[in-house]
Amino acid sequence: MGKKFLMKTENTMNLSKTKVKVDESEPNYYEEAPFERRDVMVKKDKWVTDLYTVDSILGKGKFGEVKRCRERRTGRQLAAKFIEVNGPQDRLDVLNEVEIMKHLQHPRLLQLYDAFENRENFCLVMELVNGGELFERVINDDFILTEKACVMFMRQICDGVAFMHSQSILHLDMKPENILCLTREGNRIKIIDFGLARKYDPKEDLRVLFGTPEFVAPEVVNFDRIYPSTDMWSVGVICYVLLSGLSPFMGESESETLSNVTMAKWDFTAEEFESISSEAKDFISKLLVKEPRKRMSASDCLEHQWLRRSVKREGKLLERSLSKKRLRKFVYRRKWQKAINAMLALRRMGVALS
Repeated sequence: MGKKFLMKTENTMNLSKTKVKVDESEPNYYEEAPFERRDVMVKKDKWVTDLYTVDSILGKGKFGEVKRCRERRTGRQLAAKFIEVNGPQDRLDVLNEVEIMKHLQHPRLLQLYDAFENRENFCLVMELVNGGELFERVINDDFILTEKACVMFMRQICDGVAFMHSQSILHLDMKPENILCLTREGNRIKIIDFGLARKYDPKEDLRVLFGTPEFVAPEVVNFDRIYPSTDMWSVGVICYVLLSGLSPFMGESESETLSNVTMAKWDFTAEEFESISSEAKDFISKLLVKEPRKRMSASDCLEHQWLRRSVKREGKLLERSLSKKRLRKFVYRRKWQKAINAMLALRRMGVALS
C-alpha cells in the first residue's frame, strides 16, 4: 500500500480590528450544541436540493466541494460536503465516515446533520463552522497568543479526542488543518474530517499507512500496530508547534521527515522554548514518546497539571505574549506546500486526460 498524504483546502477568515481576548470560561455543552441529537440515515430517495437551498462554495479539496446551505423547513444554516464516488471502495469509505460521525456527538467534534446518496455522489450535511483554521486564527496581528491561550485550546482538543476514544474511534489524521474555530469572534474549537477515522478493537491488530508526515506517529510510518495513543502523538506535535512555531520532525524532504519521526528524537533547545513553562514541556514530553503504550491518554492529558483549570498558577508566566514569527512561517509553508501539491495533482490529471 502506498502512503497517502491528504490535501485540504484552507478556510478563509476575516480579521477583526481589536485585540482578541481569550475566553477561558468552561464550555457549556448544552448551549454549544448546534442542534439536537440526530440519528442520521443516508437518504437515497431524495437529493440534498430537495430539502436544502445550496449556496456559495466554502472550500474545495481532494474529495470535492463544501458549500453553504440552508434547510428550507427550519432556515438553519449548514454546510454541504459533496463527495464524488468513483467505485465501490469510495462508497464504503463515505459510509464509514457517516457511521463514525453518528457516534461522535460531542461539542468539540464536527456534527453530522443529514446525508444523501445518488449513483455518482454523496452529500453530507454538517454543522456550519465559520471561524477558520485555529493556527490561521492565532497568527493574526489582532490575536494575542499566550501560553494560557494554548492551554485553553489544547484542553478542548484533548476533550474532543477523549470522547472519540471513549467511543472506540481513532481519528488518525490529527493536524492543525483539522482544528477549526467555531466562530470568528469566540475561542471554541471543532475537530473535523473523519474520512480516515477507524473503529478500534483492542483485540484486533489494526495497522494503517496514511497520514500527514509531520504529524504521523512512528508506528504508522513503520506499519506497526496502532492504538488510541497514535492520535496522542499527533496531539503532542500540534502542541509543540502551537507553542513554538517549530515543527519537531520536519526534514528537507518528505522521506527525511518520516525518518525523523521513526527516530523520535526532538528537544526543547530552541530559544522559543525559553519562556515556556516546565508544565507545558512535561505535557509534550509525555506525548512524544516512541513507545505508544507509554504515552499519556487523552483522559490523562485532561488531568495533567498544565491543563487543569483548578490549578492556580503564580506569576505572569502563562500570560506573557508568545512570539508568532515562527508560527507564521509554519502556516505559510503549509499553505505553499498545499498549493504545490494541488498544481502537481492537476498536472497529473492533465497528462492522464491528454
